[in-house]
Amino acid sequence: MTQLITTDLVELDQNLGNAPETVIRHLASKVAATGRASEVEGLFADAFAREQKTATGIPGGIAIPHCRSAAVTVPTLAMARLNPKVDFGAKDGPADLVFFIAAPDGADQEHLKLLSKLARSLIKKDFTAALRNASSEAEIVELVDGALADKPAAHAAAAPADAVPVGAGAAAGGAGAAAAGAHSGAPAASAGRGPKRLVAVTACPTGIAHTYMAADSLVAAAKEVGVDLQVETQGSSGAKALDPAVIAAADAVIFAVDVDVRGKERFAGKPVINAPVKRGIDEPDKMVQEALAAADNPHARRVPHFGAEEQAEQEAEEKGEHIGQKLKKALLTGVSYMIPFVAGGGLLIALGFLLGGYLITKYADNIVVQNSLFNLPTEFPDNAWGPLGAYLGAVLFKIGALSLGFLVPALAGYIAYAIADRPGIAPGFVAGAVAGFMGAGFLGGIVGGLLAGYIAHVVGRLQVARWLRGLMPVVIIPLLASLVASGLMFLILGGPIVAITKGLNGWLSGLTGAGAIALGVILGLMMCFDLGGPVNKVAYSFAVAGLGAATIDNQAPWQIMAAVMASGMVPPLAMALASTVLNKKLFSLAEQENGKAAWLLGASFISEGAIPFAAADPLRVIPASMLGGAVTGAISMAAGVGSKAPHGGLFVFFAIDNFLMFVVSIAVGTVITALSVIALKRWAVKKTVDTVEPVPVTV
Repeated sequence: MTQLITTDLVELDQNLGNAPETVIRHLASKVAATGRASEVEGLFADAFAREQKTATGIPGGIAIPHCRSAAVTVPTLAMARLNPKVDFGAKDGPADLVFFIAAPDGADQEHLKLLSKLARSLIKKDFTAALRNASSEAEIVELVDGALADKPAAHAAAAPADAVPVGAGAAAGGAGAAAAGAHSGAPAASAGRGPKRLVAVTACPTGIAHTYMAADSLVAAAKEVGVDLQVETQGSSGAKALDPAVIAAADAVIFAVDVDVRGKERFAGKPVINAPVKRGIDEPDKMVQEALAAADNPHARRVPHFGAEEQAEQEAEEKGEHIGQKLKKALLTGVSYMIPFVAGGGLLIALGFLLGGYLITKYADNIVVQNSLFNLPTEFPDNAWGPLGAYLGAVLFKIGALSLGFLVPALAGYIAYAIADRPGIAPGFVAGAVAGFMGAGFLGGIVGGLLAGYIAHVVGRLQVARWLRGLMPVVIIPLLASLVASGLMFLILGGPIVAITKGLNGWLSGLTGAGAIALGVILGLMMCFDLGGPVNKVAYSFAVAGLGAATIDNQAPWQIMAAVMASGMVPPLAMALASTVLNKKLFSLAEQENGKAAWLLGASFISEGAIPFAAADPLRVIPASMLGGAVTGAISMAAGVGSKAPHGGLFVFFAIDNFLMFVVSIAVGTVITALSVIALKRWAVKKTVDTVEPVPVTV
């Protein structure tokens, strides 16, 4: 088997910058330099995307950035001992030991098990002490190889007895026991409670490091208090399901997961503690105590009988999450599931217009029904690409139009899904279809989805006889929720919403001059405020949700979409221009490398390409980006630029009306932002770029 780590992949006591992205990029470069990855940028992008989902810092001054990537050709470990330390998000402070785990998309099980084994070794006090005391790269490689082969660390004696990281407990002795559901220690009696048995599931998106470390930490914490705890690790190196008898005997269950629990219905009815997988590493003792308390609490939250992940999450959040957060989460869920219908439909309609001309809308129905490839139409728009272009354009337009027809039902259906899980989907789709039938548009879809979801949620909480439980999610909940939600739409709410929708569409359609420009400024500011964060998503969701109402006679939704897309492209393109062309000296080497990638990211409408710059210098990058974005939005709206595609940037040129002004608006905003950020870096703050502390930005 190929060796996972070599001396060329080890960096000792080096200054690799002051932010996680610079460390990850450096280690990705080492992996590529040794021929174990085909490119640096692809590997870095995958690893940094994983880092932004969940910080990889763990207690004890350790960080484990990791990813699966198509760029990786050989399973690899790269290690850095940092001086100074870098904050990877651990609660107890920055990290000086960083292990970068890079796995190919198709890594074999044997390699994945070794990678997971190394991650678990990092919560052993003797191993981490030996890593800190190692004097050479060769010694580091020897220590890692020894850990993978279960050999004791050569420098174990160097670690003081109290050097166990917070939350690691007795993991050094019991770390190897939890991998496939084994357990450490025997159950003991707690005061007034008697012996308790717990089960747990750990899982993270990558399934290499956090999954197994959380399992070991929970087992060790349970062992310290004399509790029997068995863990099912749903990781990339395979999972051994817990014995049904063990689950049945458990008093409570712990879900330390960042992804859906596979086979969640096995735990139905058990008191549950649900938290991100990282909490299983940071606070395993607290999670065990919470599970023990839940086991004795008859009112504790339990795993739903129909496996509703979102319902369980909602019940957990009811104690502290206010209604606004719940509504935002439901709406964004609906929009995220709706976007594929809009994206595919919008692009197909654009292609239909390209081949069949804009008047294809009047001919499409007749052409697709009465003609074929062997019987091309004789009546078609004058600006179509001949009979064949007219036929293909009609087919593409009709497919796209039918796809967009799902916009409101999908929005409503998945808003309801976010509230009530699967039983909410059917009532949501029905309420959305009613909204579409009545002409209530996406506003009606939002209201219908919220109604259907909350009604389904309430009905699902009803206590019913055991024989009736099986019918609840597939018959009773969809029936009652569809009847009530859609009935309210028809009888009471539909009419007012239709009036509001018509008024809104009329206002947008009538926007000209100063009104349109003002709207473009607002959308541009929102798109550049947090670069993919909540404010950015609100503006983008508003634009996408309105696409379904666009027609040849009402092109305002297309114009709004163009303004949003153009503004969102400005920050990464401006950072690329400033850091690679105009003034490289004002930017660090890492930022110059990020700038090269930002050209493509910006051209593709991926605003997140500017995040590395904003994270290192938010007080100058964000205002400059907002200035350029506002100008771009204003120019785009003033010029009447329209986009039938919700994403793609310059690569969906065929779906953009007045493409020249689309490019001009982006270019003007990009230059303004680039010059502004350079001016601010030179004169606004009397600090060099390297001394600015990074501020995390949520994507």
